[in-house]
Amino acid sequence: MIIKNEQDMLDAGEQLALELTPGMLVFLIGDLGAGKTTLVRGILKGLGHKGSVKSPTYNLVEPYTIKNLPVFHFDLYRLMGAEELEYMGMRDYLNKESICFVEWPEKGDGLLPKPDVVIKINIYGSERELLISKYKDS
Repeated sequence: MIIKNEQDMLDAGEQLALELTPGMLVFLIGDLGAGKTTLVRGILKGLGHKGSVKSPTYNLVEPYTIKNLPVFHFDLYRLMGAEELEYMGMRDYLNKESICFVEWPEKGDGLLPKPDVVIKINIYGSERELLISKYKDS
């Protein structure tokens, strides 16, 4: 899927929201500035979120509750080691009731379970390409 601008990324996120269900783990892969958080913003809007969405870069996780659905948006870019995920209680976030989005999942290699969906965002000048892979029986 080719994304030409920010609105396209938000729209793509809203469409992706229709395919997500509680218990899903979604990895977001892409360089800095690829649009990972913008995509999550669109997904959250598609799920019914009305408020602002900020990047979890400094907090590592931003929690949301949308129509009784817990949603967690992680950004592991600043993680110093995968073991930090244990200290922050990552296992508690990954459950059958919530949807979790993880930016920079390679930083949690070995401690994160296999994702249900991987979204890779490639940058081509001012355009983006979304490559979506589904795993497990989601």
